[in-house]
This record gives sequence, structure tokens and C-alpha cells, in this order.
Amino acid sequence: MIFFIFLVLGLIVGSFLNVVVYRLRVAETLVADRSHCPHCKNLIAWYDNIPVLSFILLKFRCRSCREKISWQYPLVEIFTGLVFALIGRRYFDAVDVSTWASTIYYLGISSFLIVIFVYDFLYLEIPGLVLWPAIGFTVVFNLVFDWGMTGFGNDVLNLATYSGTLGASTAFLFFFLLVALSKEKWMGMGDAYLVILLGFILGWPEILLGLMLAFSLGALSGIVLILLKKKKMGSQIPFAPFLVLGSLIAMFWYAPITNWYFGLFY
Repeated sequence: MIFFIFLVLGLIVGSFLNVVVYRLRVAETLVADRSHCPHCKNLIAWYDNIPVLSFILLKFRCRSCREKISWQYPLVEIFTGLVFALIGRRYFDAVDVSTWASTIYYLGISSFLIVIFVYDFLYLEIPGLVLWPAIGFTVVFNLVFDWGMTGFGNDVLNLATYSGTLGASTAFLFFFLLVALSKEKWMGMGDAYLVILLGFILGWPEILLGLMLAFSLGALSGIVLILLKKKKMGSQIPFAPFLVLGSLIAMFWYAPITNWYFGLFY
């Protein structure tokens, strides 16, 4: 039941995140105007704005101008729904009020990450208007989670603030070196700023798995695209989606993956 509730919530939020991505690009306000078709600019009725379902019922076209609706919209809604459902199943317990703050935090930070994922995938750019507020959001929640944990007998290594700072600084230093050595040919500075956020989210040593997965997924994707002749050697591929995807995988399955990996040596 919790999985289904958070799935529906994620579908609704995913619809809003699509609006955020579009309006960030065209510099429109996020709150004042109702949703409208990007082609004909006609307002979209509420019954045409139901996540996924309206896309299917409209046969992938705008009701007014009959222009095709991008597959981006249902895919982002479904992806957000699945992420929210996983968060709800893992972190939320309606009876335990202490889990509510963690759930709100992970729902919020995953929303930031999905916007960054989609925006960089579409436009090869990481929006600072999303990235820096996300870093502030994460730091504040880390401080809240650490409240009352500092004291005699408590290990500072277990503090989210310390772990996040270590993860963020290590990841940023590594990416900064890649940017500097390649003069931004291997990696952009935006990616270096993004891993600060990911370091604060995952902490140490979870960030290492997140980065390893990102590079692995990026390399595999590049090989597939070259084999399909969609890209050539040296073509630019957005890396933020792989960083976000690798971090989400590490966030949910760090223990099973690391246990499986180290188990190969024993």
C-alpha cells in the first residue's frame, strides 16, 4: 500500500518536474501560470494533465494543435514514481514519526536530482538554479539529522555532516583534477560542482560506489551508442545523468552491491 501511495505521489511530482525543466529553459515563472502546450501555447485542461494516463488517452498529441507530445513527459513521470515508491518502501513508516523527516529529505533531494538528470540530458547543462539550492537543502538536513548526536561517546565519523563533507570534498577534488588536466575536454566544471551535492547526499565511502557506477554506466552507454552509430569517438555525452543514476543506485543498494563485490574475493 505504501509503495502504491508513493508511486502515485511520484507520478504527480514527476509531472511538475517536467514543467520545472521546461520553464527553466525558457525562463518562465514556475508558479504563476498554468501548464500550456509548448507549441500552440493553449492552456492544458486538468483532465489532459493526468500523469501518464492523459498521454495515452490523447494518443501522444496535443488536444488543441495535434502536435506530438514528447515521450519525455511520461518517462519522467514513471521514473519519478518508481524512485518515490522505493523511497517510501525503504524509509517511511507511518507509525514511526522519526521516519517522516528522512522520507521528506529523500523525496526532496531525489526531485532535485531528477531535474538535473533531465536538464543535462536535454541541454548539456547543469542548472545552477537547481544545483545550489539542492546543496543547501542537503546541508541543512544533514545538520538536522546530526542534532544531538555530538557528545561524549559518539563517533564523529557517523555524523552525516562529517561524512558528507568528506565525500563532497574528495569527489570534487577528483573531478576538478579531471577538468583542469583536460581543460574541460573530459569533464565539465558543472559535473565537478554536481559531485559536491552527490558527496553530501551519499557521504563517505558511499560516494565511491556512486562514482564507480556512474563511470561504468557512462562507458557502457558510450560503447553502445558508438556501435549503433549514434555517436562517434570524441562526441560529447552528458555525464550528469550517469552521476545521478549511479548515486541513486548507491543510495538504495549500497550494502547489497558492496557485499556481493567483496564476496567475490572470499
